[in-house]
Amino acid sequence: MKKLFMAAALVGASTFAAAAQTTPPATDGNTPAVTTPETTNPTAPVEGANSFTEAQARDRLVEGGYADVAGLTLDDKGVWRGTAMKDGKSVNVALDYQGNITAN
Repeated sequence: MKKLFMAAALVGASTFAAAAQTTPPATDGNTPAVTTPETTNPTAPVEGANSFTEAQARDRLVEGGYADVAGLTLDDKGVWRGTAMKDGKSVNVALDYQGNITAN
């Protein structure tokens, strides 16, 4: 009887673990993965601990097609903010800890 109970518990636990692995990815801005150049988190810029240095943030913006990046500062929400040029226009840019670039 004890073995039967243990077997049932083991099967139940493995079923729960399998169900937990099929959970879809989060889309609320808390996704910790770093973005790729082809994607941007729709809730960007995402607040969080930013490990980019100023030089890395500048390089990421230049790789994203921005020129004359200036005035980069890390705000209290962990987002690098500054100004840059794109398509001949001056824009405000933001780079979050996931690597998402936003401009307005």
